[in-house]
Order: sequence, then C-alpha cells, then structure tokens
Amino acid sequence: MHALLSEFESVVERQPRRLAVGDQSLMLDYASFRAVAAGLAESIAQQSEAPRVGVLAPTSAACAAAIFACWYAGRTPVPLNFLLAPHELSNVMRDAGLDLVVTIEHFAPAVQAAGLRTLLLSGRSLIPGKRDAPRAERCDTAVVIYTSGTSAEPKGVCLSFDNLLSNAHRSIEHARMTPDQVFLGVIPQFHSFGFTALTVLPLVLGATVWYLPRFSPVAVVNMIHEKQATIFVAVASMFTALARMKQPDRGALASLKLAISGGEPLPQRTAELFEQNFRVAIHEGYGLTETSPIVSINVPWAARPGSVGRPLADVAVTAVDAAGNTLAAGRTGELVVRGPCVMQGYLNKPAETAAVLRDGALFTGDLGHVDEGGFVYITGRAKEMLIIGGENVFPREIENVLHEHPAVSEAAVIGAPDALRGEVPAAFVILREGSTATEQELRDFCRQRLAGYKAPRDIRIATELPRGPTGKILKRALRL
Repeated sequence: MHALLSEFESVVERQPRRLAVGDQSLMLDYASFRAVAAGLAESIAQQSEAPRVGVLAPTSAACAAAIFACWYAGRTPVPLNFLLAPHELSNVMRDAGLDLVVTIEHFAPAVQAAGLRTLLLSGRSLIPGKRDAPRAERCDTAVVIYTSGTSAEPKGVCLSFDNLLSNAHRSIEHARMTPDQVFLGVIPQFHSFGFTALTVLPLVLGATVWYLPRFSPVAVVNMIHEKQATIFVAVASMFTALARMKQPDRGALASLKLAISGGEPLPQRTAELFEQNFRVAIHEGYGLTETSPIVSINVPWAARPGSVGRPLADVAVTAVDAAGNTLAAGRTGELVVRGPCVMQGYLNKPAETAAVLRDGALFTGDLGHVDEGGFVYITGRAKEMLIIGGENVFPREIENVLHEHPAVSEAAVIGAPDALRGEVPAAFVILREGSTATEQELRDFCRQRLAGYKAPRDIRIATELPRGPTGKILKRALRL
C-alpha cells in the first residue's frame, strides 16, 4: 500500500468517529468514509481492468470517496471537468484511456454516449464494502488532472503519490494546520486546487471538510457560519463576489483562521473590501497543476502585500532570463520551480513535457520575481505579456489600476493589434451593480495612473466575461 493510503489508514485508526467529509446529502466519519471507499473499490475492480478510472461528479463527499476508492482499487483516478462540452469531455476520456467512469446519474448519458461504462454514485453504491479496505498495490501515477485549457487544449498532468504527499505535508507545516481544522470546499475537485487542498490535504491531516456543489456567496457565508469553518480556500473571483455582497454580516466569518486565494491574481481592491466587510484578511498563494499545485502561500505571521508568499519548505523558486540564467533578487523573468511537488509529466505528450521540464525543474511560463526575503511576486503569464513599441507591458498592472476605480467590479486586459506599435492594451470591464461609468471616464482614469503607452485606448464595458470551471477569466476567448 502506498504512503498516502497508509497515512490515511493511520488517521482512521486514530480517530474513526471524527467527521471526515460532509455535504448537503451525505456525512461520513473516518471509519465510514474508508468503508464506503472500500465498497466502491470492489465495484471498480469488478468492472474495469484499465489502469485509470474517470471520476465525474460535483464537489461533494461522494466525489472524495470515489477518488480514494480508485486508490484502494489500485487505479489512477482521472477527475473530469463536468463543465466541458460533450465533445471536449469525450476527447479527454479518450486521451486518458478510460473504460469506466464513476459518476452521478445526471452526467451518465454523456459518458455512455462516448461508449464508456458508468458506476453510479448513489445510495446503493455508497455503502460499506464486504471486507476491509483492499491492500492496493502501489501505482506509479496517483492522479491525472487535466489543465483547464485557458490558453491551449487540456493536457493531462501526471502526479505521483510523492508529489501529493509532499505538497500536503509542506502546506500543513507552512500554514500551521492542525487536525481540529474545519475546511469549506467549493472549488471543483477536478481542479488541482480542489483536489489537493480540499480533498487530499484535509483527509491526510485528519480534519473535517464540508463541501458545496456550486459557488454562491450567500451559501458560502451561511455554511462557514453554520459549520464554524476555520479554513476557506477559493479563487479570486469567488472572493470578489463575496466582497461585493450587499449588507454583509460582519461577524458571519468570524470562525475563519485562514482565507487563502489562489488560481488567479487577487485584486488589491477585493482584498481590502473583503477585510473591511468581514474582518478577515485574505492571504494569496501561488501554484500550478504541474506543481501538485501549491508553490507558495502568504500566511498571517509572514505575509508581504503584493506577493504570493514564500515557497513551501522543500520548494525553490527562481526567476530566469531568456537564456535560462538565474536573475538577481527583484529582477523579473520566467519563474522556475524545483522540488518534490513537480509533476511526472504530461500524459501522452512527451514533446510538451520536454518543453517545460528540464533537469527536474518546471519552467512555468509565469513572469515574476523573488525579493531578497524570498517572497514571490507574479507579474503575469509570458504568453500574455504585451510588447508595445519595444516596451514590455504586463496586463496585471493595468488590471490593478482598473480595479481601483470604485465602479469597476472586474477587469481583463489583452493585446490588440496595432499597425504602428505592434499591439496595444485593450480592456474589458464589468461594473459593480448600481454603479455607472463611461468608457471615456475609465480611459481618463487609467491615463492619470499609467504611462501613456500602458493606458488602454479601447475599453469595453461588458455584462459578463468568459470563464473557466473555477471562475477564472478565459482571456483567449476575449476578442475586440
């Protein structure tokens, strides 16, 4: 049995009656969770001999049980994005080599249409197994998580058990987490953030996780208050929605000890408004699917505004120039990550793997710098960087300025072709409910705060922006 399951077994033996997972329809203590996972594992072993098994389910206790069931059955789980179009989902399932998907009744037709078998998560399947949890053989790959495809087609990221365990252990140490913590999980478990931070980590820690199947500001606030959650992990767009709530209950989130934002840049205005409304500070972190995913986290006792925190204890982050030379502190370049959290590679994509993995180091494609204190700062994606008249311009800088305008709720900046300067910045903004601003007013606002070549001439006021599964804005879908 691999180390992750061995650690989980120790937690079960130590505290069998502590609540492990819960949601609106299912609650399982640690002993019951193991028994249910063992029962599902029996069914998986009977129905499939393939090395990988799909898991297609909303954020839930049942989804967590299905993931552990795959491990008990000696299979590699492949969490599937239920927001994909049918042909996209079919392509991912084919790329992963699946013949069985553990799912719910609502998603079963899409799986069956692709010619795969289904094992339904229902009252009939979520029952204890006939025997103790099987002694699963060690798998080389613990999970295959597909990237969101925000800039290209999804790629299956192969993570080992050592990847997951090291990331969980170092995150627990970094944030000083203890087994008495209560997590609230709303990020989808097919996303690396939801998979590790809200499924693997808390269950190895021996904590309790409450899950919500979909994000709603009111539902999140109510569940944090009702369950007295102490740790809330979300993406920036979720925190923005919470910060913009009308007449927030200032004491509703008083139980929170740690609110962590990741997955996308956190606007400073969101952090300020959230803390003002709920008296809870947001601490930004950084990670990638390819790093299991957590690289760094700001924590209350060691935070630096504007940064994404210091790297975890066994993770090293450096900035390099175009030739791969390490840059001095404070200088911007491509961020390179080294450590046991770095992925095995991309499934079925050796060329793409070789392009980003060099001597065990991951070249992230993210631009940023590391200061003398070891804090990491993110400037943006290398592919998103604009070159305007020979000058490098980072969309995040312009977006931060737009977020300072009191009428702006969200902003996204892309490059638009320009005959004279090659490209120029263009912005899409969503206004706060009840607020008004003209495009000219927003242009003038930017000109007062940015160099002339950085200020977007074209600003479009939109009612919505294209988004990925966690709410991240899909810039590749934005067009003028």
